[in-house]
Amino acid sequence: MGLDYPGLLADLRTESDNLIAALRGLDADQWTLATPAAGWSINDQVSHLAFFDDATRLASADPIAFRAEADQLISGGMDFPDRIAARYRDVTPERQLEWFTTARSQLLAAFGGDDPKRRLPWFGPDMSVASSATARLMETWAHGQDVYDAVGIAHPPSPGLRSIAHLGVATFAFAHTLNGMAVPGEAIRVVLHSPDGDEWTWGPVHSANQVHGTAEDFVLTVTQRRHWTETGLRAVGPVAQGWLEIAQAFAGAPSRRAMH
Repeated sequence: MGLDYPGLLADLRTESDNLIAALRGLDADQWTLATPAAGWSINDQVSHLAFFDDATRLASADPIAFRAEADQLISGGMDFPDRIAARYRDVTPERQLEWFTTARSQLLAAFGGDDPKRRLPWFGPDMSVASSATARLMETWAHGQDVYDAVGIAHPPSPGLRSIAHLGVATFAFAHTLNGMAVPGEAIRVVLHSPDGDEWTWGPVHSANQVHGTAEDFVLTVTQRRHWTETGLRAVGPVAQGWLEIAQAFAGAPSRRAMH
């Protein structure tokens, strides 16, 4: 899968615009609704996205300052996303939405003028600017899914599913290492069907371990918004089945519906 950086940013903008439009349609009481992430309201989901948008811009503009802030957060424990959510819990919905809208606009502008191959520091391993943009797309889709689930509406069609699915495939080794497991030597074939009916594939055709299903079900799984057995995914072979149990496209401690 070759990199289409302008296309990636366009997908991120569409996913952002869809979520912002949905948030603008909520009343104040709905912002306090519980989401599938334990202990987190819609308000918490939005502050999370805004905070890490600002963190991404800081990593890009001043890596030394970012590293100092990141180290300070991590030193207090890996539950820092929960601590950040608590910090901004009393901010009004209007201010939360303004913060997220501004932070996302500024981030998109920064991404648009950057070299997609440049390396940036992060809370996990360093990553390229393009990988950072993909991570923000994945985060927006995942936390947006929590918002849509909370209010009982369908997730708008996302042109970014392929990039998120690719990230899910690419983190195969990461997910095993994160869970203290040896990385299997067997390659996995992944065959996904896009909302438009296209077929997206990764891995060798004749692998004994395969994953088949829709792109949306796979993305729900690797962002840990659904357990794979709650979706229509089909796993063939023990390595494929074992991977789907731990698949994780985001940094952070392993857990179901965990927060990045």
